[in-house]
Amino acid sequence: MKTDTIAAIATAMSNSGIGIIRVSGEESIEIVNSIYKNKNRNNVLKNYKTNTIHYGFIYDDEEMIDEVMVSVMKKPGSFTSEDTVEINCHGGILIMNRILDLVIKKGARLAEPGEFTKRAFLNGRIDLSEAEAVMDVISSESEMALKSSLNQLCGSVSDKIKSLRNEIIYEIAFIESALDDPEHISLDGYSEKLMTKTDHLIEDVNQLLSTAENGKIIREGINTVIVGKPNAGKSSLLNILAGEEKAIVTDIAGTTRDILEENIKIDGISLHIIDTAGIRSTEDVIEKIGVEKAKKYTMDADLIIYVVDSSVPMDENDFEIKKLIKNKKCIVLFNKSDLESKISFDKLKSELDENMIIVKTSTKNQIGMDDFKNAIKELFFHGEVSFNNEVMITNLRHKEALQETLDSLCQVKKSLEADMPEDFYSIDLMSAYSSLGKIIGEEVEEDLVNEIFSKFCMGK
Repeated sequence: MKTDTIAAIATAMSNSGIGIIRVSGEESIEIVNSIYKNKNRNNVLKNYKTNTIHYGFIYDDEEMIDEVMVSVMKKPGSFTSEDTVEINCHGGILIMNRILDLVIKKGARLAEPGEFTKRAFLNGRIDLSEAEAVMDVISSESEMALKSSLNQLCGSVSDKIKSLRNEIIYEIAFIESALDDPEHISLDGYSEKLMTKTDHLIEDVNQLLSTAENGKIIREGINTVIVGKPNAGKSSLLNILAGEEKAIVTDIAGTTRDILEENIKIDGISLHIIDTAGIRSTEDVIEKIGVEKAKKYTMDADLIIYVVDSSVPMDENDFEIKKLIKNKKCIVLFNKSDLESKISFDKLKSELDENMIIVKTSTKNQIGMDDFKNAIKELFFHGEVSFNNEVMITNLRHKEALQETLDSLCQVKKSLEADMPEDFYSIDLMSAYSSLGKIIGEEVEEDLVNEIFSKFCMGK
């Protein structure tokens, strides 16, 4: 592991009230002490107690660079578990770069992306799941995503995984001890006990995996596509949800020809909404490209909002859309319900998949929007968007490791049912133990660790 001293600007590279240059490593206090002077022009930083902040100035030889507040955090009581100093200076790009250059000139090197958090992981202050939660906190796009990330940062996933591993390693140790010392440790009746334990472990892992779908949505948002025939009210819906005129709305069919994207929050849920070109048969080359794009996005969406113009009869274009949305999560908006209907609401409802929800709306008059929002919550969160500090899996890497764990535990159960020798149980239990270790970083290779931290922002 590298033990040299690293430095980086930890705040955004834009003009602001405050900028922070973070320095961590064995020489961090000495390096900053060489450029810091208090109001009496003394270099006394190295004499200060840990977890204290001090007023002073940064100097380049005899030239005063900036007026600062300097935080001193001595090992192991810092984020990285190393000696760490943070220089709180004025938040101008020029001054932040000037101080960073001075720190590097005095012996530090520029930190790699995520290297401060990586050092916290390598020094054992946090595990890998907690380290990943750091970046999730920074990139959270909704209140629920932030709460979930903070919960993981405080160890919710880590504690659960460690608990499961402790249960598994106990059984492995018992089997191995019994096989090594059969005269003193009996395996009589053990298969029944292990079957009960394995069923319990499978139930726990399945419970974690069951949270992964909603966890992904909380973390990343719902990829949503608005589809329908031209002039059905798709762009009007986007404008209502966005709270401003994002899309051009006219009575001319085919106005929207390309893809419009918008990120929208609805009751704490983040929706990445794409408004597509109206789906219809057309000879217009440009519009045809837009229609093909609409079909592609529809196939990949988490949620489809199918806007039906109830004031005109359904035609072959509607039948084409129905084929596209089959077996997908979909909310059907029976739009223009303020006008005389040319479509039977009940008949359309009977033709839809059971998991689809149909809502009467008028985007022109903003009727039915509350029912539409409730439909989203019903489809994804069983009618209620809440966060009760439950352990939730939001990371695809964690989900894959849990699935590997489940497969190994199911293999243990098969071996028990087939009355296989005890060492077969031990092999698959160890595989489950190792798969869980991937989540907290105890069974991962260096290349994967480097890849994970390379996605972090500079200064973190």
